[in-house]
Amino acid sequence: MPDAEYLFVYGTLRRGVKNKFSELLAAKSQFLDEARLAGRLYDFGEHPGAVLSADPGDWVRGEVFQLNDPPGILETLDQYEGPEFERVATSATLSSGRELTAWVYVYKGTNTGHRVLSGDWLA
Repeated sequence: MPDAEYLFVYGTLRRGVKNKFSELLAAKSQFLDEARLAGRLYDFGEHPGAVLSADPGDWVRGEVFQLNDPPGILETLDQYEGPEFERVATSATLSSGRELTAWVYVYKGTNTGHRVLSGDWLA
């Protein structure tokens, strides 16, 4: 189980992306820090998808939020992310160097999209 119910986001839920779900996340949580996790990022046009990776050169860049009401917001976000994404707990590293365990939505679909080599979908 993640520490104190943190959520790592790397795409349409990040700050600065305007949609009702990113606004809901902002209203029901506190932004903690920019962060990264070990993974590969793929671009599907309207949204990205991350897969976890053990390769030390693979990083996905995003943000960590501390959730005020984890069960309520996570149930809504699970529906938003849909069946091609699975919420899993993994290690994230904050910009300060602190590591914590956070929820992240990983892509489990079959379409590979194209790889985002920078690991940052908004870059």
